[in-house]
Amino acid sequence: MAYEFLKWDVTDQVATITLNRPEKLNALSEGLRQDIYGACDQAMADDDVRVVLITGEGRGFCSGADLTGGGPGRDGPPSQNQRLDDMGWVGQLSSTVYELNKPTIAAVNGVAAGAGMSVSLACDMRIGSSRSRFKTVFAERALSPDTGMSYFLPRIIGYSRAVDLFFTSRAIDGDEAYRLGLLDRMVEPGEELHSAQEVAAQMAALPPMALRSGKRVFQGNMDLDFHRALRNEMFGLSFAAKSPEDNKEQRASFLEKRPPKFTGN
Repeated sequence: MAYEFLKWDVTDQVATITLNRPEKLNALSEGLRQDIYGACDQAMADDDVRVVLITGEGRGFCSGADLTGGGPGRDGPPSQNQRLDDMGWVGQLSSTVYELNKPTIAAVNGVAAGAGMSVSLACDMRIGSSRSRFKTVFAERALSPDTGMSYFLPRIIGYSRAVDLFFTSRAIDGDEAYRLGLLDRMVEPGEELHSAQEVAAQMAALPPMALRSGKRVFQGNMDLDFHRALRNEMFGLSFAAKSPEDNKEQRASFLEKRPPKFTGN
């Protein structure tokens, strides 16, 4: 599938989605959002894709919603389905990334602001550097948080730290983001994508059904009590067990003292 506003690449079972509006710091136009939906659907449908990376072309990860208007991909009148959807595009965007059923990594190569920050939060982990920049933006635009930020941010860094970033609308650099837990790994500037690719390669070498099952269990247990979480884990184990060949390969490679080769079968 060809995309107008993002680059799509699959190498060694890792799909890389590169937001490609560098002249706008990859701001989210309607066209870019539609491309993101399509790329996430493609990643979910392709069994050869085991891990998904999201990054931005140029100096930024994503500067948020495109408020400039005009040009290709400009928002047009809402469709009937859009008018019936009480979440709007902001809900659709965050749920599309968050509900992608394979591990996701955001390589935050610059500014991640507003809805762009939320896209990074919707990923399973974030890798950045001292040049990474995070800014909630919403309050200074007379908005309450959207695109899932009010859900993701307090779960990642805690309530009081989350509302600090919202109430003050202050920007934080990569060093502070790492101290707060917003970045999971801190690398040298310019190494964000390369480091994310290395982590993705480690993930892609593991049994894919176990990764997908584990993601389902971790997400499903975010808001459950202990005993329901344990039942969810049992369900996850039964899901992962649907790869009998990978289970055999795990045992065989251990006994034969060789690296395993998992197929997802």
